[in-house]
Amino acid sequence: MTVWDRPEPPTRPTPLDRERIVAAAIALADEGGLEAVSLRKVAARLDAGPMRLYGYISTKEELFDLMVDEVHAEILPEERPGDWREALRGHAHRTRRATLRHEWLADLLGGRLTLGPNALAVSETMLSALDGLADVDTVMRAVATVSAYTTGAIRREIADLRSERATGLSKLDWQRAHGPHVSRMLATGRFPALAKAMHEGAEVDAETSFSTGLEWVLDAVATKLAPLPG
Repeated sequence: MTVWDRPEPPTRPTPLDRERIVAAAIALADEGGLEAVSLRKVAARLDAGPMRLYGYISTKEELFDLMVDEVHAEILPEERPGDWREALRGHAHRTRRATLRHEWLADLLGGRLTLGPNALAVSETMLSALDGLADVDTVMRAVATVSAYTTGAIRREIADLRSERATGLSKLDWQRAHGPHVSRMLATGRFPALAKAMHEGAEVDAETSFSTGLEWVLDAVATKLAPLPG
């Protein structure tokens, strides 16, 4: 039985429910990452005994599932998308914005299908936007392809942000610090393609890079979609 199927315990003198537990856990994760979340710390924030929480949540993994599903409420579109491309594009951008608000989400994106009601509603929105454009397997592959790009790009962006905080160096500061080494390596002539990319390539911000890559992926998906016969 999943955490969503299991009923909550009866009300007790100290008010407690899964909604309050999840809100406290998200606040802790927003402040200190997933490593800051434990049932003991959540209970302390709620001024409740740790054993009280086990009536609502059996494991920390269940708590993470509930946290992810709660953030999926932020990813749900407010209006029905106009077409499949708008649906997948909107989902990608909303997922990125939600992860920038809740960096810990980057560590939990991907993997097994999230079964919470908000996550299922997000999946339904994307799949329904592609309904009738191709066979089911192609539709599933299209959604998976865009999701894989989205997850990978977001994780890379979050990794860069964490690296900046850990080292105290911005991307530009890091490039300056390592510039002499890179220049010596490129001067050997062993890396001509890399040298050309570094000398001639344009520097773009994270949002522009994400948007450009996403449009390329959507263009590729479009070549695989065609209305089903009859």
